[in-house]
Amino acid sequence: MRFVLASFLLLISNAVCAVELTGEAVQGGLLFGLAEPGSSVLLDGDEIAISPDGHFVIGFGRDETGVREVRVASPGGEIFNKRYQVKKSQYDIERVDGLPPSTVSPDPAATARIREEARMVATARQHRDSEAYYAGGFNWPAKGRVSGVYGSQRILNGKPRNPHYGLDIAAPEGTDVFAPADGLVTLTHPGMLLSGGTIILDHGQGLSSTFLHLSAILVEAGAFVKQGDLIARIGSTGRASGPHLD
Repeated sequence: MRFVLASFLLLISNAVCAVELTGEAVQGGLLFGLAEPGSSVLLDGDEIAISPDGHFVIGFGRDETGVREVRVASPGGEIFNKRYQVKKSQYDIERVDGLPPSTVSPDPAATARIREEARMVATARQHRDSEAYYAGGFNWPAKGRVSGVYGSQRILNGKPRNPHYGLDIAAPEGTDVFAPADGLVTLTHPGMLLSGGTIILDHGQGLSSTFLHLSAILVEAGAFVKQGDLIARIGSTGRASGPHLD
């Protein structure tokens, strides 16, 4: 992950409003912010969460375009304002034709199960905590070969499939998976149809990480884990062609 550190100082009435922003305004990217405690933060006019010690985070969608505006007001009334043009990312697109229709479109029973499990995931991701558990940074959750990248997409028989929103780490079955950062376990599931054994960790303020195709889940929903805690083991459950962590 590339990080670009920028510090912006705005002088107003002999008072300095200081905001640090780390990251990049790019499709699929994150900006990590640090402002004076007690500040308010607006993104395009909408208030976003800021921790008691001044941390906040802004995410950009895979296909997001346009300009985003960040506005920070300190407790003393000083204002920081900056506009970001979201940069485009390049994604790997693979086209596969001539597949049997049954391998492209799930049957009605499978479709219903996929929708219900997607609802469970969406509910877990609605959890919001003002604390910035992510502020200590992120470590790799497992050791292995990177076999899949964020944003890639397959077009099967002319029909675009959902983009890949993760990073694949190929490793032997049973390889340990560790919490990449502090977080609250908001979902565990032993066997979803597509993702198999699944864990979601909430790192605060709507920033979460998800772990798929697990062979073993070693934490329970509602538990708080620290960076480096053992949470699972790599597997090939769900729709996976071999053992890996997604």
